[in-house]
Amino acid sequence: MKAIEAFIESQGGPEVIDWREVTLGEPGPGQVLLRQTAVGLNYLDTYHRDGTYPVPLPSGLGVESAGEIVAVGEGVHGLRPGDRAATFGPERSAYASARLVGAASLFKLPAGIDDETAAAALLKACTVEMLVERCARVEAGWPVLVHAAAGGVGLILVQWLKAVGATVIGTVSTEAKAHAAREAGADHVLMYKSDDVAAHVREITDGQGVPVTFDGIGMATWDVSLKATARRGLIVSYGNAGGPVTGVNLGILAQHGSQFVTRPTLFDYYHLPGERAAGADRVFEMIASGAVKVTVGQRYSLEDAARAHADLQAGRTTGSSLLIPEHN
Repeated sequence: MKAIEAFIESQGGPEVIDWREVTLGEPGPGQVLLRQTAVGLNYLDTYHRDGTYPVPLPSGLGVESAGEIVAVGEGVHGLRPGDRAATFGPERSAYASARLVGAASLFKLPAGIDDETAAAALLKACTVEMLVERCARVEAGWPVLVHAAAGGVGLILVQWLKAVGATVIGTVSTEAKAHAAREAGADHVLMYKSDDVAAHVREITDGQGVPVTFDGIGMATWDVSLKATARRGLIVSYGNAGGPVTGVNLGILAQHGSQFVTRPTLFDYYHLPGERAAGADRVFEMIASGAVKVTVGQRYSLEDAARAHADLQAGRTTGSSLLIPEHN
């Protein structure tokens, strides 16, 4: 099978993304040949591309995709040609029309989950499952602050938190994104570029602050997160969209009330096969029940990945974005 795939030979801006045609042979032991129908775009991809997260070069891009299994290699069990499956990595090279991928990283898709939903949601929703249920262990009745509440992770995070009974305070950058966050269930929506977010959060929580802040922005919202989080509260810093938090003075946590901070990575919580399987099952359950609705805000052709990266980093996207391969 012939396929096109993205690769980078150096790390930098969207312009470093290049394309090549490859011929894929039969899958080796433990591999499957996956004909891809939808590829998920994630902020993680931009970190691999620009060097925020160094990768060996040359490198493929993308970790999340869905499609149909064409062939399976020796030693593959539970998957067969014709099955629909999806993956969220950690293998890169998802930006491709077809690829060879390790069967251990694939999840067989239930009948009620279509390919686009899987590619748009699997990595983000598993991230949310990890953040809410494994990392912060949010309980019903808690007020929780969510930065970037209208982003791909943010919209799912808002819905998941509402499903477990939390009160959600979201921050966004535009009125359109405020509408999206409210539609997802946010109880309070603040404009982080113009509102005094910390002061509003304190007002909403009767001066206490929130027990948990989910911060996917990073340095740009670090000070706000400190000021909005309660005494002995937890700041979950899980992204760098506004720059990485560096040079942290641990004394600042004491000054703001003996706070805790963590920088979680999905694959540390989804390290064992059983952890991965349980997380994906929980995600599929939440989507199938309607508790989490996946919003695909943008679709790009696969070879338009550079523009998709530029839009994502400029804040021009809402919800999840997909790259769609063309097949003859």
